[in-house]
Amino acid sequence: MNTANSFPFPFSSYFSFSFFSYFSFSGFFFPQTSFHSDMILSLAATMSGGGIPQNTTSTATFGPSSLDPWLDPYPDLPGVNSSSSSSVVPDLTSASNLDLRPLNLPQDVSPWDVALCVTGTVISCENALVIAVLFYTPTLRAPMFILIGSLAFADLLAGLGLILNFIFTYLIEGEAVTLVSTGILIVAFSASIFNILAITVDRYLSLYNALTYHTERTVLFTYLMVGLIWLLCLILGVLPALGWNCLNDETTCSVCRPVTKSNAVALAVLFLLVFALMMQLYLQICRIAFRHAQQIAVQHQFLAISTTKGVQTLSVILCAFAMCWLPFAMYSIVADSSYPVIYTYATILPAACNSVINPIIYAFRNPDIQKGLWLACCGCVPSNLWLRPRARTSSDV
Repeated sequence: MNTANSFPFPFSSYFSFSFFSYFSFSGFFFPQTSFHSDMILSLAATMSGGGIPQNTTSTATFGPSSLDPWLDPYPDLPGVNSSSSSSVVPDLTSASNLDLRPLNLPQDVSPWDVALCVTGTVISCENALVIAVLFYTPTLRAPMFILIGSLAFADLLAGLGLILNFIFTYLIEGEAVTLVSTGILIVAFSASIFNILAITVDRYLSLYNALTYHTERTVLFTYLMVGLIWLLCLILGVLPALGWNCLNDETTCSVCRPVTKSNAVALAVLFLLVFALMMQLYLQICRIAFRHAQQIAVQHQFLAISTTKGVQTLSVILCAFAMCWLPFAMYSIVADSSYPVIYTYATILPAACNSVINPIIYAFRNPDIQKGLWLACCGCVPSNLWLRPRARTSSDV
């Protein structure tokens, strides 16, 4: 430490004068008084340690104001005013005077959360495109397209929920926003699953009542079924906000905080019931499709081929749905909050990817939606040349 910056200039001048007077009158090698000896020791300690020594044997005080009151430049500054015999110059190099508390660094971003956020962005873009095509194409108003639109809206909400969950996790904190993001995700993913079930029921009815299906089914009935699906999903989504959460008792948390263990098990069991019903419907669809194919193979070969293709499509749908959702459902039943979080991420990421696959399976493969996409992207199909949608078969979705 530079001692010239530790003391006022008048004191340094007086110090130089005293030091010179001492060498002039007392001699350099043979100090005659103990006062002079103590003074040398004090000055040496001051030059080497950067502060005034405290434990000298001399009773003399070497503050500026004790020598001359007019030389004290800081008469009212605590610790510098020499009126107090115990005042010292603070030692800025001492560790006790430094603030060693850790800085509030930003929270580390998990790569799993980044992956979920990116997945949510892809989901939102895909399903927003599907909804735009269905909305701006007047001919896509059949019950099948209503169900596809409801599924696309559910997946769009799921993608936005994943993005909001990332924002609420790292940018906005609080119990309220946690409950909001959790409710959105529960509503969205539940609606996605139930809409897939509704499409499966629609496929089954279109084959079971192939001759009378289009006359018995009405658009009003489709809207009613979609409304019941969303009402049930909204009820499931608001349960955490109504008190079914583990914010006040962390021991009751499931693998997805703040959902309780009992609530997560109930949702997983409900999913397994939906999956079992879907499997039963798919088996019935395959049985009916093959029976119809054998009956009309000679007269209408193209329809038999189309039916076989539809059965293959439904098999792919079932396998994709099972691979995406079964791991997370089973893990939610057997695990709780004490399990490593990496297992939760490893099971919930494939479940989120199911919303990426849904537009490809149910929307982009449909010829009528493909026409709408071409019209929206390049405008190569004029709107007045659109034909009415062809009769739906099981291979359409």
